[in-house]
Amino acid sequence: MTGRCILIFGIVAIFISCLGLLGMTAFTVSRKVKEIGIRKVLGASIIDVSALISKSFLGLTLIGWIIALPVAWLLMNSWLDNFAYKIDLEWWYFAGAGILTMVIALMTVSFQSIKAALANPVDSLRSE
Repeated sequence: MTGRCILIFGIVAIFISCLGLLGMTAFTVSRKVKEIGIRKVLGASIIDVSALISKSFLGLTLIGWIIALPVAWLLMNSWLDNFAYKIDLEWWYFAGAGILTMVIALMTVSFQSIKAALANPVDSLRSE
């Protein structure tokens, strides 16, 4: 029962964080509409525009993972010391969590960045 509650709350927490990341990406895209339009007119591809938007969010996600890594290791290590049958924490547990976090963030950000990259640059530059 406890494991199921933790799983449900974990999924809800990941969903809420993805909604926040999606909102921040939408806000960033709305502030950079003219820049994206100018870049597209000058020949930028969809990948270039997506990388422009995704780079900053993935960098912040990586910094957050690096900050959380030692804290998570210390807390998990102290918690696991209280059990009779102790397991050792392997490095790939944390690497897998970091990779999964980056993939989820990339999928969330890429939705808005590809949408902005496919938009017609004339519509964003028309008011100038």
